[in-house]
Amino acid sequence: MSKLPPHYQFIDLSDYGRKPARKIARALQDTSVTPVQVTSWFILSGILAITCMLMQYNIAAAFFLILKSVLDAADGELSRVKNKPSYIGRYYDSIADIILNFLFLITLWHITGDSLWHVGLAFVGIQLQGTLYNYYYVILRENVAGDTTSRVFENQAPVAMEGESQRTVNLFYRIYDTLYIVFDKTIYFIDKDAINSAPFPRWFMTLLSTFGLGFQLLLMAVMLSTGLEHYIIPFFIAYSSLILVFVAVRRWVL
Repeated sequence: MSKLPPHYQFIDLSDYGRKPARKIARALQDTSVTPVQVTSWFILSGILAITCMLMQYNIAAAFFLILKSVLDAADGELSRVKNKPSYIGRYYDSIADIILNFLFLITLWHITGDSLWHVGLAFVGIQLQGTLYNYYYVILRENVAGDTTSRVFENQAPVAMEGESQRTVNLFYRIYDTLYIVFDKTIYFIDKDAINSAPFPRWFMTLLSTFGLGFQLLLMAVMLSTGLEHYIIPFFIAYSSLILVFVAVRRWVL
């Protein structure tokens, strides 16, 4: 099930894991496996990628990064086929993503000897890239009556869904908010008027999807498997300059 009505669906370059994710979800549909458990599997895949990087098994590390992306899509797909949307699952997924992103970059710092300042810049850049993509994507979904599990403004904990504990939702929301609030507020400050935009064209969202986490991990995997691991951190620092390009296009071209 797509998050957008058919007319607004676009080619999401960060979502290459969707087809295998759907197969995994269908295979698990009638089992006791929960979406949260699948999220834990992608955390394990991320840890295995880090372990392989430290051992200089870069091809294996690339494989586990891609597997992480597939499983990252599979938890949401399983939630949909079981008709069990979950705020706990969404926040758990996002919390795991940002922690793993930081650990990936720290691991690259360890094996390449790059500057910690560069690691910090790359981390901030990766998070702002992903935040801009998610910001525009959620706005698009709200404007065209798409999926509403995510919200443009995460100002307070949502009301727990059926089967969820409100206390647990509140806890996961607070952790999520602590980790993401700086990036969310930064992107909102840069382009606060985006919420009033007409639906973004498909070509724009396809280009913007290169800021999605799946595509970021794909780039890491390609560079790792081709012996270019020393260029990963500088690349993401430089790539972040496109944030202002996309905002400018949204403001003055669309």
